[in-house]
Amino acid sequence: MIMTKPIRFFLSAATFSVASLAAVSAADRLIWFDEPAEYFFESSPLGNGRLGVMIFGGVEDERIVLNENGMWSGSPQNADRPGAAEALPEIRQLLLEGRNVEAEDLVNAHFTCAGTGSGRGVGANEPYGCYQTMGNLRIRFIHADADAPVGDYRRELDVGDAFARITYERAGTHYSREAFVSAPDEVFVMRLTAGEPGRISFDAALDRPERFTTVAEDESTLRMFGDLNNGWDVGRGVRYSSLLRADTVGGSVDTSEGILSVRDADEVLLFFTAATDIKTFAGRNVFDAREAAGRDMKGAAAKSYDELLEAHRKDYRNYFDRVALRLGREGEGTGQARLPMPERLRAFRDGTEDPGLAALYFDFGRFLLISSSRPGGLPANLQGIWAEEIQTPWNGDWHTNINVQMNYWPADTTNLSELHEPLFSLIESLVKPGTQTAQTYFGARGWVSFLLANPWGFTSPGESASWGSTVSCSAWLCQHLWDHYRFTGDRGFLERAYPTLKGSALFYLDMLIKEPEHGWLVTAPSNSPENAFLMPDGTRAHVCMGPTHDMQLLRYLFEAVADAARILGRDEDFRAELEATVPRLAPTQIGSDGRVMEWLEEYPEADPHHRHIAHLWGLFPGHEIHPATTPDLAEAARATLEARGDGGTGWSLAFKMGMWARLGDAERAYRLFREHMKPADIETTQQRWSGGTYANLFGSHPPYQIDGNFGGTAVIAEMLLQSHLPTEEDPASGQIHLLPALPAAWADGAVRGLRARGGFEVDMEWAGGSLARVTLRGLREGRTVIHYNGERSSLELAEGESITLDGALRPM
Repeated sequence: MIMTKPIRFFLSAATFSVASLAAVSAADRLIWFDEPAEYFFESSPLGNGRLGVMIFGGVEDERIVLNENGMWSGSPQNADRPGAAEALPEIRQLLLEGRNVEAEDLVNAHFTCAGTGSGRGVGANEPYGCYQTMGNLRIRFIHADADAPVGDYRRELDVGDAFARITYERAGTHYSREAFVSAPDEVFVMRLTAGEPGRISFDAALDRPERFTTVAEDESTLRMFGDLNNGWDVGRGVRYSSLLRADTVGGSVDTSEGILSVRDADEVLLFFTAATDIKTFAGRNVFDAREAAGRDMKGAAAKSYDELLEAHRKDYRNYFDRVALRLGREGEGTGQARLPMPERLRAFRDGTEDPGLAALYFDFGRFLLISSSRPGGLPANLQGIWAEEIQTPWNGDWHTNINVQMNYWPADTTNLSELHEPLFSLIESLVKPGTQTAQTYFGARGWVSFLLANPWGFTSPGESASWGSTVSCSAWLCQHLWDHYRFTGDRGFLERAYPTLKGSALFYLDMLIKEPEHGWLVTAPSNSPENAFLMPDGTRAHVCMGPTHDMQLLRYLFEAVADAARILGRDEDFRAELEATVPRLAPTQIGSDGRVMEWLEEYPEADPHHRHIAHLWGLFPGHEIHPATTPDLAEAARATLEARGDGGTGWSLAFKMGMWARLGDAERAYRLFREHMKPADIETTQQRWSGGTYANLFGSHPPYQIDGNFGGTAVIAEMLLQSHLPTEEDPASGQIHLLPALPAAWADGAVRGLRARGGFEVDMEWAGGSLARVTLRGLREGRTVIHYNGERSSLELAEGESITLDGALRPM
């Protein structure tokens, strides 16, 4: 069915979705526990994009991990290796002769970075640096009835309000703690109350594993301050300052020897503010951290608890309430929601269907992005903003061979486009140092960055050829620039992004070489992210020419830059050069075993079940491979996934889930979701590359990485709505596929507010596995093609215009 002139209706955003989503209650958005946390990955996260906390909820001893996203050690360095380009001709000649191992030796000797401490993941005391914890807030409670048992303990996180609560009973008295981190007021707030007057007494302290001093600022305020290691023998690094203040109703408060003491209060408000003076591409650009923390404290303490909470909720819900998802029939899953999260995860592992858990996980991912990435700030790193260590795993930096990209997969699809901004700022910050890197290593125009990124402008190759020589990382970053334009149609943004896109394309045009067998243009040297292959003599090698991942990314990049130039009316000759180069790039090949080839040659894999599946980038998140447009490649991709297996770490499982969703295999995608959600615990942290989900729903990449959470959230959206395939008329728009990978376990449900490329917002309701109705809203004037169950409908909507269709795509 094709509708060239659809009937149009101007409908409110809630035409059908409010009624159908009425069952998404506060209880459906709670992550709760019946005991305090023992480990970091059992505690409850809160954040405002800059400040973060992890609340353990102890009855006698509370620990709250404190974070501020400018807590970076290290400092700017020139890590490009002088004279690297002199080794390039010999490296390439060795690759052309099939002597990959010798080429790799040369890369390790002359074509890696000049610095240390980056890829080894131990940058805390090196110039590269490390994202670090700000420290801990420790509260030792003094209960009048300390020997009495604790009853009715409950610790909960409401992801719908970004609000934490702890309650328990002791000796007949009800105790409560409520907490949130406010973006409008830049403060962490905790309110402590008791059912009887004079029952709240405690000693509180601020500490850190190193480099801190705590003093009394006044009779009710502590200050902790210090500076971080800049990685050199002289000078100071980033300075930080934080304040903890207690306001009481009744009782007394005092500070002495670094301890804040409250006695016999009826109610206590704790305020925590913090700042750093980090100078980098984004953030608050603070000159004096002490002054900034004090200013935040003064503003917050002048407001009532209700005023602070109201401002926080209004700010947070402005983002969170744009999307609502119900999976299952109305009321279904309520019984499972009554279980503490560890029990709920175990029940799901053991076979209990729980569609509400998937919806909660989806909401948790959106909560994490809102809480760790805000316009004007730094991007969410490998752990978002939450870390308890000085030496955070993998430096808590931005890995760009999938990880930071996956962090932002949900941004546009789940209607959080503004939260993409920190990533764009990071990308732009890499252009200047990346221009030097392009010249130093390749003598090329444009700019390039490799696997590792930090606030100090690091763009050099990593320390080992085995993982650090992947040359296409910056091309993958650029996908986010073009894809954001496809979602928003924001011409101003495209004007801003175009120089970055063009610079990236210039680099790759200059660095391509012709491989001898087919005359294809390929990258060299590079590697398929972190993976190894076997040479004919059985020797492991990593460095190669033209890995499939690179070539898929370059096709995407060149086509995107050409389209952007056309839209903006720029660079006609350059656009023609890009368009002429695309068909000369090495194609995605199918091997003799029916799988997509990962390398230019059909090398055996050293690890057939490797966690990276980079050679299927063109399937997901790209759009080069699709069952409708490239059926042979789609079948080869399926064979590749079958051979790779369903195991893996958190982000790897999310990656595979997305690929199966793109193939339209709903049940296989759901099977991987179940694997993704298997319970992880303290023992998991000791198992290399083991996946699963911790009790607080953090994703396992032992010990922990947040990308699996964001990837899982994005793929749930992908199972419900896909819009990646360009339309024939407009490559910046997208064909909309409704419920393309809906598993039987989610046969009933509704969603409001998902975004589709081309500038559309989509609401859907379905029952018994079939679409009941869909509403599309035009966020700008545009055309699209809608697909569902063999039906096809072409639509054109003006900005602000809406239309509702039934399951046969007929106007309602």
